[in-house]
Amino acid sequence: MANNERADFAAELARRRAEAGLSYGELATAAHTSRGYLHHVEHGRRWPSRPVVRALDAALGADKALLGRWALGEIGGRPARTASAGSSSPSLQPADAELALVSTADESARFLGWAEVSNVGDLTVEQMHTDVRQIAHSYLKVPTLPLFARARAARDQAFALLAGRQRPGQSRDLHAVAGWSLTLLAWISTDLGQSDAADTHARAAWLCANNADHNGLRAWVRATQHTMAFWDHRYADAAGYAADGLNYATAGSAEALLASAWALDLAKAGRADEARAAFTGARTAVETTDQAGDELTGPFTCSADRAGGFWSDVHLALGAPADALVEADRAVAAFEAMPEPRRNHGSERMVRLQQVRAHLALGQLDGAQEAITPVLNTAPEHRVRPLLQRCAEVYLQTSAYPDEPTIRGMREALTVFRHDTVVQELSP
Repeated sequence: MANNERADFAAELARRRAEAGLSYGELATAAHTSRGYLHHVEHGRRWPSRPVVRALDAALGADKALLGRWALGEIGGRPARTASAGSSSPSLQPADAELALVSTADESARFLGWAEVSNVGDLTVEQMHTDVRQIAHSYLKVPTLPLFARARAARDQAFALLAGRQRPGQSRDLHAVAGWSLTLLAWISTDLGQSDAADTHARAAWLCANNADHNGLRAWVRATQHTMAFWDHRYADAAGYAADGLNYATAGSAEALLASAWALDLAKAGRADEARAAFTGARTAVETTDQAGDELTGPFTCSADRAGGFWSDVHLALGAPADALVEADRAVAAFEAMPEPRRNHGSERMVRLQQVRAHLALGQLDGAQEAITPVLNTAPEHRVRPLLQRCAEVYLQTSAYPDEPTIRGMREALTVFRHDTVVQELSP
């Protein structure tokens, strides 16, 4: 076809014939032309005359839309006039020019209508954000698997709407909703021991964060990837994610968590001097953090008590159990003083296990027993992978006291505890 306008005409003719349910032969008969000729026109190998197009337009009930497309092609397909004397080229009929102008205006009007019509309203986006916030807030307060299903539904709704059309601002908002939903799915998948699935969700979340140009989401995606790598014992990778996430932690408490996580990753990787320097920075970050700036709560907010769990672990990794116990005791006291709606039970359980480990390292067996009792009362649906791994560390540590009755009872309780879990529900 000589130009795009002529290709558009051929495509429009083919579309209208298909919508009318007519074969080449049936339309050719109605327009008083031949089947072969019509086939060539539709495939861009022949350019029809005005009378033929008028007949096709009438046969298809196109109300001059085909004529308008043809007129545009007639203009664009003619060779340019030369300045040489005596040269001539057929001029476009006034009626054809009028049709071309009207058709062009109609196309602009259709685009305007398309651009103004969105498949999502502002209230829909607001409700989707609210749903995701509620899921995050409820995490580790209600059974895990139903929350996973809700997060997946939120992601799927965002994906379905993004497949339609919306204004640029709405598209960014939808990518943010999809990104938060995917980050939740990655976090939950990590907790349920599904590392490969978590990695896929996190990579998709990062893409959505970039499409939304959302630094807060970027920071928490990196925090989630740190968590995934940490529980896989890939401490160097975890440190890389935490360090990169700090570049985007410009609001809320993401900086407090990422700075604390980075210090812990470095300590676990054996980089003691760097870990101590990072630990100092983490304390400063927590002192200046503002949780009011967090878009979500649950896993995606970091209070001083949650940070204290990281700090206690840093001290343990650096061989300072007494300092670890001080940090853990302070954090547990803060958790216990927290109003129930804001209390992060998942982080609290992890800090209590830090207390247990510090007590065991110091030979304080009664203290270890007292600290672990609330953890052992955790409902099976909240016994997630990080909690179980921490319990495994405690179990291993108790082997230093084989003849102590208190420790034998603790080991038996831990064996039972690790058997009935939400992770076990997913096992084949």
